[in-house]
Amino acid sequence: MSQARTVVRHAPGKLYVAGEYAVVEPGHQAVLVAVDRQVTVRAGAVERPGVVITSDLLARPERYTFEGGRLGGGAGGVPHVVAAVETVAALLAERGLPVPGLEVSVSSTLHEAGTKYGLGSSGAVTVAAVAAVAAACGLELPAAQRLRLALLASARIDAGGSGGDLAASTYGGWIAYRAPDRAFVKDLARRRGVQGALDADWPHLQVRRLPSPRALSLHVGWSGSPASTTELVAALGRRAWRGTPSHETFLAASADFVTAAIDALEAGDDAGLLQQIRRSRQELARLDDEVGLGIFTPALTALCDAAESVGGAAKPSGAGGGDCGIALLDAGAAHHLAHVHQRWAAAGVLPLPVAAASEGNRP
Repeated sequence: MSQARTVVRHAPGKLYVAGEYAVVEPGHQAVLVAVDRQVTVRAGAVERPGVVITSDLLARPERYTFEGGRLGGGAGGVPHVVAAVETVAALLAERGLPVPGLEVSVSSTLHEAGTKYGLGSSGAVTVAAVAAVAAACGLELPAAQRLRLALLASARIDAGGSGGDLAASTYGGWIAYRAPDRAFVKDLARRRGVQGALDADWPHLQVRRLPSPRALSLHVGWSGSPASTTELVAALGRRAWRGTPSHETFLAASADFVTAAIDALEAGDDAGLLQQIRRSRQELARLDDEVGLGIFTPALTALCDAAESVGGAAKPSGAGGGDCGIALLDAGAAHHLAHVHQRWAAAGVLPLPVAAASEGNRP
């Protein structure tokens, strides 16, 4: 790869603060925060045709060739990178621009020794790959278009995801995210092409930056077991829960406490924010009791109880079932943090050195 033609883009991971499960429904909000661990994607145009992708999660490079607008021939170990390349290539073709040969490499600090912590690695790699490949092909796109391309790329793999991770990776910091109708968007791209989808109105889609808490510190605990958001959301769908009175009650409650959490952040009301995080935990627990998803593992329950014992608030981040939990604690009370970490250790919860990141996808 010619070094002069190589571009590098980074995208942070994410944590859900409030609004999980409800945000999957178009028009429903969630609060997320980007973290200071990231995916790095390097991309460069080369003379030979096709795409070569390397990754720190692959044993060897994967080589792809374009076949009717799709990449074929590879082993399929990096589906989100492939989807990102295909989406950018479709945009180039629609603009009458050539699709060069590409070399793409991926590295990440969102995992350690292959263990993923649930920090949004799939979303971050999609965002970083879209930005890097677009830039390598001469397209410098604004954040709103990069997010839309990432949503289109992600929908090629799973149209059921909310896209909140993509928004956090694109914009960074604390954000309020409202999900579009992904099935509508996917169909829009099929009918009008990628450029047509970028130019069209996307009902419900909204991203809003939020201030961080004034005197609360964010802490992250790893439950010791990985979980699949896709599988848990799909499992909820199989429960025939959608459209039931319980479903509507959950959506209404989520809308209320997410809105209240946003208001608290914007007002600098830390006590109010803690109250809404506790409400979020309670609603997730009620959902778990009703449909039996396994959102709360013993480790995640212990993580939450430890934070609340010192006046903080905590909950699973994301779909639960493992992965991470978050805790918001008084930033000036070091003895509270020591107590929480002691209880986490007794429950097998590993504190992760993760903090909020102010920047999103960047060079």
